Amino acid sequence: MKKIRLATVWLDGCSGCHMSLLDMDEAILNVAKRVDLVYGPLVDAQEFPKAVDVTLIEGAVSSQDDLEKLRNIRQRSKLIVALGDCAVTGNVSAMRNQHPARKMLERIYVEGAQHNRGVPVDGVPALLRQAVPLHEVVKVDLHIPGCPPAASAIAFVLGELLEGRVPILGSKVKFG
Repeated sequence: MKKIRLATVWLDGCSGCHMSLLDMDEAILNVAKRVDLVYGPLVDAQEFPKAVDVTLIEGAVSSQDDLEKLRNIRQRSKLIVALGDCAVTGNVSAMRNQHPARKMLERIYVEGAQHNRGVPVDGVPALLRQAVPLHEVVKVDLHIPGCPPAASAIAFVLGELLEGRVPILGSKVKFG
């Protein structure tokens, strides 16, 4: 049986969704037998690979870097799954949307700083005007809400996808 090429991505989020993924207990062993994990925070891959079957993406799109990365991922992935409320709705990441990005950065790095006052620019991706959920940038095939989503919901979705079925989440998930 051919293994599914699975990737996980962490954009502007807290890593709670990845923690739920790892919290699938023994279900993660069944998934591990049937996938090749080709990209993610726990994989030493520097570039997103081509021909990925399923990509789980946590976090909102908040920076120019996130935007470019997401567009590249969409081109290279058969199926994109928005993992968690930040990816699905913007959630916590989008709380900054009520403030202009430059004003927010100055408040944090200039007004609120004790030392080395100044907004960092070297090696820091430019923020977008607003943080947005994945579907506002690319086509998303599945949404798994929750903050973070329950490990059982992630296991269910992966199990269904591995069996070649489209998961029907119904009462298995909830927002928040």
